[in-house]
Amino acid sequence: MKFRDFLPVSTNTGLRECVVGALGAFIGLCGTGLLCRWALGIEAHWLIAPMGASAVLLFAAPASPLAQPWSILVGNGVSALMGVASAALVPDPALASALAVTLAIGAMFLTRSLHPPGGAVALTAVIGGEGIRQLGLGYVLLPVLINSSLLLVLGLCYNRLLGRRYPNGAKVAPNLHQTADPQPSARLASATDIDFALKQHGELLDISRQDLQALLQEAQLHALRERVGTVRCLDVMSKDLVVTSPDEPAMAAWQLLSHHRIKALPVVEGERLVGILTLHDLMIDKEQQPRGLQALETQRVAALMTSAVRTAQSHQPLHDLVTAFSDGGLHHMPVLEGERLVGILTQSDMVAALFNLALRPVWADEEAPPLIDR
Repeated sequence: MKFRDFLPVSTNTGLRECVVGALGAFIGLCGTGLLCRWALGIEAHWLIAPMGASAVLLFAAPASPLAQPWSILVGNGVSALMGVASAALVPDPALASALAVTLAIGAMFLTRSLHPPGGAVALTAVIGGEGIRQLGLGYVLLPVLINSSLLLVLGLCYNRLLGRRYPNGAKVAPNLHQTADPQPSARLASATDIDFALKQHGELLDISRQDLQALLQEAQLHALRERVGTVRCLDVMSKDLVVTSPDEPAMAAWQLLSHHRIKALPVVEGERLVGILTLHDLMIDKEQQPRGLQALETQRVAALMTSAVRTAQSHQPLHDLVTAFSDGGLHHMPVLEGERLVGILTQSDMVAALFNLALRPVWADEEAPPLIDR
């Protein structure tokens, strides 16, 4: 144990989040109190102190698993029930207080609704005064569940209004191939791997599995950017291009693809890129029906090509394009200098470049080998 272990830990939280969290707590607690007093006509116990702790989580840390709707409602509800039972069964206030919090923690773990303010909810049932004790089981509904529900509704509206993802459920990018496989970028650190690591850790961490996986992927992507930051598209792209023109017969384009054993042809007018023609464009029509070779004899490239083409610039860092190829479904990307076509980057180019970069530490004390030539 060292002295610095007692110092505050950096949260990397900006001023905006601080203001947003504090303002949200004000709106949530003020709104809950006013609704209970005026709209519902509650005279006594219209707002209990533990709601302040719930507001901290709901508005200042909405991504926390401890701040999710199930935790707020069920956690506070079962804690209130444990507190009422302890106060009724144990005469001694000190023993009843300890028992109430103990049972509340156990109940929240069992219901997967751990919510730290639940401990205060249970304790309030014991030491909240004669008025609270006289409520009996009514304390669970009013004020606990009423307060929790109103605060949660206000929190939902506030967080959604600010564009925050709340409830903080799983955010899974759909697979473009409409299969059950996760996106390629998510396969090295799968949910199973995250679960294994969390199980090995043992104790509860205040971060969801989904957020932990997302943070790990972002860290890996950042490390990749640092590693390949000096590699540009022109370093790995194919420069001896096989191209076609909009007026070229589709059958001629098919023969070019077949002869060169490639899967896409940039479509140019002069040196200017106007589209791209792929095997998919030739074989599948706009209604997603197969197109026979005979149909290509009467078609021109202009009628079949894809005009909206994603491109890269020759001096653009390679790491900018990794996600587009891994998760974006791209197999080919024309490379431009200004508007002039100067190359094409394929998945093969990307794989070869990343493979070479992975091997570079072997020559750490020597001159790094050149990138593999396709």
